[in-house]
Amino acid sequence: MKWNELHHAADLDEMIRISHERSVVIFKHSTRCSISHMAKARLDREEQPPHIDFYLLDLLQHRDISNLISEKFQVYHESPQILLLQKGECIYDESHNGIRMDEILKMTQAESFG
Repeated sequence: MKWNELHHAADLDEMIRISHERSVVIFKHSTRCSISHMAKARLDREEQPPHIDFYLLDLLQHRDISNLISEKFQVYHESPQILLLQKGECIYDESHNGIRMDEILKMTQAESFG
């Protein structure tokens, strides 16, 4: 899995722009949480789909960006959490043990970029 790290609030605008061309997943990760490590490891074991960009947000270092994400997409903050962006909108979010690549793939197939 190739993770793009999310360090700046301005990166979020770029991710939204990209989401108009292909799917974007944000993984909100707490480096102190064993469940978060487990969820990330589960994704890391999967083959990365070529039509999805994956971004990693370290919640301990960038809680401000996490708050901005929650506000911008009207999604309740959880950790760990994934958000799937398409066409500038969050179309799916999941947390904890619900974070699974097969569910992400189902949601990307349900939406098209046509």
